[in-house]
Amino acid sequence: MYDIIIIGAGPAGMTAAIYAKRANKKVLLLEGNAYGGQIVNAADIENFPALPHISGFELATKMYEQVKQLGVEVKFEKVETITERKEVITNKDKYESKTIIICSGTKHRKLGLESETELIGKGVSYCATCDGAFYKDKDVAVVGSGNTALEDALYLSNLAKKVYLINRSENIRGDMSTYNKLTNLDNVEILLNSKVTKLNYEDVLTSIELSDKTLEVSGLFIAIGQEPDCLFDIVEKDQNGYIVSDEKCHTNIDGIFVAGDIRTKKLRQLVTATSDGAIAAKEAVNYINNIGE
Repeated sequence: MYDIIIIGAGPAGMTAAIYAKRANKKVLLLEGNAYGGQIVNAADIENFPALPHISGFELATKMYEQVKQLGVEVKFEKVETITERKEVITNKDKYESKTIIICSGTKHRKLGLESETELIGKGVSYCATCDGAFYKDKDVAVVGSGNTALEDALYLSNLAKKVYLINRSENIRGDMSTYNKLTNLDNVEILLNSKVTKLNYEDVLTSIELSDKTLEVSGLFIAIGQEPDCLFDIVEKDQNGYIVSDEKCHTNIDGIFVAGDIRTKKLRQLVTATSDGAIAAKEAVNYINNIGE
């Protein structure tokens, strides 16, 4: 029996683990993929206090090292179900706990095209900083107009021979200063009011079809936003799939808390994720302590 099981080893989950372990609780941190969450995709973080320039991977690794140094038990297993009895069922085992903190975060939104999933790692990517080096001196395309898409296009412009930035409307959602930089680059072509309709491939991606043309590209980087990564129906979610909570990170189930990007909130940033993790851990500790009264 654990005191606190934390689902997700992103910034929120790892912060929760640090605070929970320092409160002398028996903690299990579960992660279905790799530690760090979406932050590992950031090439340069400039808005985290006291660390004006650090890569997402480096920051995530420092957090993970601190978690391990404190003696937190970490298991890389995918959580499939949780119950009101605080049972957590993974793809490998089942665990019982007095409390649960859900920190499962968000996942990349897909275009929804045929063969998109099949081509991941074969021309389709959702992380330019992870996979950009594979496309040195090749033609690539980036889909989206938010900050991630603009930064991906800028990053790839230093590697690829040609970069197409594709957006389905004329509206640019990202930072205009970054967008203006892109407009001044000779190897970047911006295609507005365009939509990717089909992926052509043999063993790997060979070209993409738009509504009015075909582009021969080796890589397609999709950056059209995030969506909640939560399949747990036990907790209340809003119309967009985010877990409903108050500022104390409580869910509708006593003893189940939520932290980070997966919860309803106005600002989803690294600093708010770590804040949530600390708050959720403190609330879980208080819940456990009150059980014995």
